[in-house]
This record gives sequence, structure tokens and C-alpha cells, in this order.
Amino acid sequence: MGQKPKIVIIGAGSAIFGLSMIKDAFSTKELWGSELVFVDIDRPAVEKMATAAQRINRHLNAGYAISFTTDRTEALPGADFVITSIAVDRVPLWKQDFHIPKKHGIQHVLGENAGPGAVFHTMRNIPIILGICRDIEQLCPDALLINFTNPESRICLAIHQYTNVKAVGLCHQIHEGIRIVATLLGKNPQDLDVKAWGINHLTWMVDIRDKETGEDLYPLLREKEKDYDPAFEKLSRFVFRHFGLFPTSGDDHLGEFFPYAHEMMGTEGYDFAHYESRRRNTAQVIDGIVNGTVPIDNRLISPSVEAAFDIIKGMTCNTNALILSANVPNQGYIRNLPEDAIVEIPVIVSGNGINGLSLGELPQGIASLCSAQIHVQQLAVAAGVEGDKNLAIQALLTDPNVPSAKAALNLFDELMEVNRPYLPQFFETA
Repeated sequence: MGQKPKIVIIGAGSAIFGLSMIKDAFSTKELWGSELVFVDIDRPAVEKMATAAQRINRHLNAGYAISFTTDRTEALPGADFVITSIAVDRVPLWKQDFHIPKKHGIQHVLGENAGPGAVFHTMRNIPIILGICRDIEQLCPDALLINFTNPESRICLAIHQYTNVKAVGLCHQIHEGIRIVATLLGKNPQDLDVKAWGINHLTWMVDIRDKETGEDLYPLLREKEKDYDPAFEKLSRFVFRHFGLFPTSGDDHLGEFFPYAHEMMGTEGYDFAHYESRRRNTAQVIDGIVNGTVPIDNRLISPSVEAAFDIIKGMTCNTNALILSANVPNQGYIRNLPEDAIVEIPVIVSGNGINGLSLGELPQGIASLCSAQIHVQQLAVAAGVEGDKNLAIQALLTDPNVPSAKAALNLFDELMEVNRPYLPQFFETA
């Protein structure tokens, strides 16, 4: 690419996401001097985020051209990269996605990216994401869209099936899997070399090695795991023993895919109190940056675990960097999953773009688990794009987490009514 890129960050008003992007921008010195545009519909929040970034920019003399807007069509012309992380009334609606199916007897454990709640999460976010993509097609058709919006696999599937936008999806959950395996092994996570394939939040460590010696650590993991505290990551270890590979997501996200997950973990759902505490603490840091009470030190210019700026640097500076986990169209990377699926795999990033590492095949049992979810994803995406209630019901009736036809129909009616303001594709007529 050569010249410094223009980077547009949509959803930048979010305290946690916005600060992560700021940290990554300033820890990536190769991109200093680029253009950063912060976009959010919440003007006070995005203005504050841009002000915080400008203070750091001045302190470091990083040379970024920083601006903000509430109108993405003002930001997108000339963009080389567009980063998205958006949600519709995230916490209140997630709570409904979780509690309403549970009221109808669905023993799910999270309700975000798989299971009945994810059908509605998908359908809410699709119109917004496709709207952003239409603007990208018109205003910056050569830009790469880097998506963080959940449900990751489904959102990326909608982008690739229904737009011409070049896109990759990112998720940091592999780092949780590496932390869990390192704990079981009694090693430092930094000492592990892990390669994982699958679909988002249902990704499997095909290879675990000592980074320095190259030793295959799977034999040691099988031995160590047997004697470790049985209360630690029960579900992940159960599927490891029975399917042969260790999953990357940790019990909470992994549990979304298994109707029996509740037998090994709680069903109280996401810890919203912890999330709100973290959000408040992060907001206080941002306020401190703005008013000058928080010093500009290594804490603010150290990278987060997100990989968006690694991809931007890789494509801009031709780094040939390995990104441990990226969501891309399958295109034969995993031969026994559908070609049109979105798979989560390691990729190499260079001036030539993003190129996946091919695995071959997943073990049969794991491929079956992934394939079942891919078919549900395809139905949910088609329903969300087309506003087709029958396809949405089919997505529920084919989901392994929904054991009752009566429950599926009842929760569908209730959640459709709750989501009526957010699903114009189902309720607006020409």
C-alpha cells in the first residue's frame, strides 16, 4: 500500500472497544501519521474518545490526523480500512435474549452467539451492518472491513453473501483458550505456539507446541489434565476428552453450542454486573485522559489483545504477520466444512492481503458439531436479510439448543414482539 492509510472506526464511542482501538493505534508506530476517524451515533461519547486520542497524539507526537463524526458517510470517502463494532441496545436486549428462552424451558448458558437468543441478535445487527456495507460499496469500495460485531460468524456470512465488501472478522477468544491450556500445562501462555481451526467460538486447537523447542505438547496436556482441579473449565475438558482436541473459547462461549452445557456449568447467564463495572472503570480512564489526570504511560500505549491494527500494519507494511484467529470464507481451508461457511483460522497478512492457512480436515465429530451450527447460521442470516419469519422459525427448530417445538414457537412470538422496533425488515411494508 505504501502511503499511510485512512482508518475509520465505527462504534468508537464504546468505552471498552474505543479505548482498545486507541491503545492499538498508538502502540503501532509503523502507522503513526495515518488518518483516524472516530464514528458513533452517540456524539458526546465519540467526541470524548477523539479528544482522548488527540491528547495522547500530542504527547507522543505520533502525527495521526484525528477527527470524529456521527455521520459515517462523512468519514468513509477515501477510507482504506473500516473497523466496526456495533450493537443495538446491547445489554437490555441481550438480557431478553437470555431470559425469555429460559422462561420457555431452554437450558442455555449465555444466549449471545448460538442458541435461540443468537437468532434475534443476528437479525437485529444485520440491517445496520448491511447499511454500513452499502455505504462502503459507494464511498470506499476498495476498503477492507474489519468486523468485531457479534454474532461474528453470522455477521461475516451476511457481509460475504449479500455485499461486495472485502471483509474479515476478528475475535480475541483464542487467547482465553491459550490461557486455559497454559494453566493446565503449568506453563506461561507466551511459551505456547497454538494453531486452531473451526468456526467462531467453536474453534479447536489442532496443534499445541512449545514455542522454543517445537515439542508437541498434546501428550503432556492429556496427562496433566487428568489430575487438575476437576472444577476448572469442566465443559472444555469434557469435550477435549471425548472429541480429542481442546477448544479455544472457554466454557462460557463454548457452552452456547452444547444443549447439555448446563449440566457442567451455571445457567445464570452473562455477568452483566462485572461488565458494567469494567465499562465504568474504562470510562473513568477515558475521562482522566481527557482532563489530564491520567498520565500517558505504557498502560495507554501497550497493545490490547485485538488484532485489527496488526492486520492494517501487515497489509500496509507487508509484514507477513501471523494472525492467530480470523474469520474468513472457507474456500477449502477446512475441507470437511461447507465451502460457503465462515471459518475461523490462522491467516498470514501481507501486502498481498489476507491469506488463510489450510488445515485439511477436522476430526469427524468436531466437523459434525461445526456443520450443524453452520446450517443454523445460514438460516438465521437469510431470515435477517429477507425478513422471513418462517426461516427464523426454521433456525430455531434446527438449533441443537431447542428441544421443544412448543418452546420454539412461543419464544419466537415473544422475542419478535420485544424486538419489533429493531427488526424493520419483518414489519415494514413497501
